Amino acid sequence: MERRVPAVTCEGLVRIFRTADVEVQALQGLDLHLSAGDLVAVVGASGSGKSTLLNILSGLDAPSAGRARVAGHDLTSMGRRERIAYQRHVVGFVWQQTSRNLLPYLTAAENVTLPLALARAPGGVRRRRVGDLLELLGVADCRDRRPAEMSGGEQQRVALAVALANEPAVLLADEPTGELDEATSAEVFERVRQANAELGVTVLVVTHDETVSEHVDRTVAIRDGRTASEVLRRTEVDEHGAERVVAEEYAVLDRVGRMQLPSDFVGALGLRDRVRLALEPDHIGVWPANRRGGAGVADSGSADPAGSAGAEPAGEPTEAVADE
Repeated sequence: MERRVPAVTCEGLVRIFRTADVEVQALQGLDLHLSAGDLVAVVGASGSGKSTLLNILSGLDAPSAGRARVAGHDLTSMGRRERIAYQRHVVGFVWQQTSRNLLPYLTAAENVTLPLALARAPGGVRRRRVGDLLELLGVADCRDRRPAEMSGGEQQRVALAVALANEPAVLLADEPTGELDEATSAEVFERVRQANAELGVTVLVVTHDETVSEHVDRTVAIRDGRTASEVLRRTEVDEHGAERVVAEEYAVLDRVGRMQLPSDFVGALGLRDRVRLALEPDHIGVWPANRRGGAGVADSGSADPAGSAGAEPAGEPTEAVADE
């Protein structure tokens, strides 16, 4: 199988915020890998570390520890000049608040032209790029309108054009549909998908939008500052020629064998503090510490209350079955 070029690599990423009396660990050893051309959504509860991750990947913040690389750039060692070039050419960014993405006194075309002008692109290149992006994102009719004369959905699609103006390798979006209704959100996400397919840009979207699964191939869930699970989607054609989308959920196993069991599994079995493990020919069994599971059961030591353990669950709630 052909190996795809990595676009985003995070390994053991840690971000600690400190004040005089408080220390908050927003990221606690997060691992994340995206290949070039991926379209990925990151989901999680408030405070799970989603926005902190995006700020690091965009170059707006720096990790406390760990490794982060985007399109070959080491984010932990960049100087000021490289960081500016990185933000200008390597990544594009879309904020949730429409007012943060566009200058209110410029038209749509002028807003898209601005990053091209800062990059000193020739005039002919600017005009072609602006026209192509506004057409691709379905807002060509807005080119001479200012943001106040556009709907929220139109503003976000113009914001996408601004973020894509300098042909970035990676597009980052922080809740890009957070202020939009469901129908408009679906339209914006479909334009993101179209840009991903036609331009080949790698896309990472942080969102609470429940409909995101219809528009991305992979959803990564973050819990307590770590990647907890992933849902992978693919399209299959049945014997009648009809297409259907198949979604499979996986737990994420990090480099040292840690993972987070789904909270509903933990709650259903009353797992806490310690669990017992048993290695079977094709899976690993996980049992509460006060109940023996079978031959080969051993006390695993300490498992954190969020459900971290060194096995991957699937199928029966008490079993952890290895993916084949």
